[in-house]
Amino acid sequence: MFGIVRPCRHRLPEGLRAEWTAHLCGLCLALRDGHGQLARIVTNYDGLLVSVLTDAQAGTAASRRRTAGPCPLRGMRTASVARGEGARLAASVSLVLASAKIRDHIADGDGVLRRRPLAAAARRTAAGWDRAGARAGGALGFDTALLVDAVERQTDVERAAGPGTPLATVTEPTATATSAAFAHTATLAGRPGNAGPLAEAGRLFGQLAHLLDAVEDRAADAAEGAWNPLTATGTTPAEVRKVCDEAVRGIRRALRAVDFADRRLAHALLAHEVPRAVDRAFGTAACAHSGGRAAVAGPHGDADPPPQPYGQPPYGQQAYGQQPGRPPYGQAPNNLNGPGNPFAGAGAGGQGGDGTGGPGGSGGRDPGRQLPPRGFWAGCAAFVGLCCTCRMCCASEYEGPWSRKKRDGCLDWCDCCSNCGCDCCSNCSCDGCDCCGCDC
Repeated sequence: MFGIVRPCRHRLPEGLRAEWTAHLCGLCLALRDGHGQLARIVTNYDGLLVSVLTDAQAGTAASRRRTAGPCPLRGMRTASVARGEGARLAASVSLVLASAKIRDHIADGDGVLRRRPLAAAARRTAAGWDRAGARAGGALGFDTALLVDAVERQTDVERAAGPGTPLATVTEPTATATSAAFAHTATLAGRPGNAGPLAEAGRLFGQLAHLLDAVEDRAADAAEGAWNPLTATGTTPAEVRKVCDEAVRGIRRALRAVDFADRRLAHALLAHEVPRAVDRAFGTAACAHSGGRAAVAGPHGDADPPPQPYGQPPYGQQAYGQQPGRPPYGQAPNNLNGPGNPFAGAGAGGQGGDGTGGPGGSGGRDPGRQLPPRGFWAGCAAFVGLCCTCRMCCASEYEGPWSRKKRDGCLDWCDCCSNCGCDCCSNCSCDGCDCCGCDC
């Protein structure tokens, strides 16, 4: 998967997280159902924005959802996924733009595509995706020739670019293609008045995606001698950052003019996650919990610690009278419910407990209590089960086969810092933008 809008699971409220997953899985399944299993590899985070914008304007209805079967990438769980015109348009756009990416890599001679047999096979695949995307787009009233034309012009634009060429000229084909896709969601949703502001938001998003990709690839392109728009035009990082920040503000202005039925997810992705993508590309986001703001240098040159809840000492310091590495006075080491706690229930570590956690317990195991480790063979059996169901790789978290401790999935993407100690991962509604003070 590729794309700049990659929301961490800790930043989205549970409802929006489920909606985001529904659109991502809906795009993947629309590619499979309409274009075959191989087409699923073009599933990308930015393509699903087309599906999100369509539903945000039309409103989420039961007719635009279906229950999908177990999938390894969901830890073999079923899920409610998006379906309908928005998902199909997202699939069409993803196919055409992925074919453009392949041709761009062939033209640059990247990696294995330097070899003629592999380049020829890649060209055939790209041509097939172009045709498939055109068929799917035509069925929805979307002319993918706009995308194909933009893609074909990109090579000519790059050849003509040189020192002093404006970045807007270099990114124009990508911006035009994204603008057309965003604007067509207004037609699918039956809100033609939204086409203008969505076209502007799409133009700025396409420009931003092109520039952030160039920022992230600049060092690698220089090492390989590949073409990079920033190097070719002689643009400094400060100038690129200024253009990116202006694009972020422009996207927010355009979104304010769109008439949404439910704006929450679209707002969270385009108004909140896009600025974080800019910070991530430029290396200015020190802690994801701080809302994507850059770290501020402290008096000794390092970044100041993240904010702490009221009444707690700053990160890295101990409370008064407490020795480093030891719990506060009167608290039993590493066990809040052990014998050292006079308020613990009898079943929390004392003798004769009934397993309910003391008087008033709800019965059964305390959800916060660590289960005893498994034996060797039982752990092996659990390990095989985790591997066969792909939970170890793809689930957001799983139980360690031997230790039984909670672990994060190997491929579960999360940019939250686990040690920041702040409580800024609260599930804001992103409705009215009162949660960030960004006035968007």
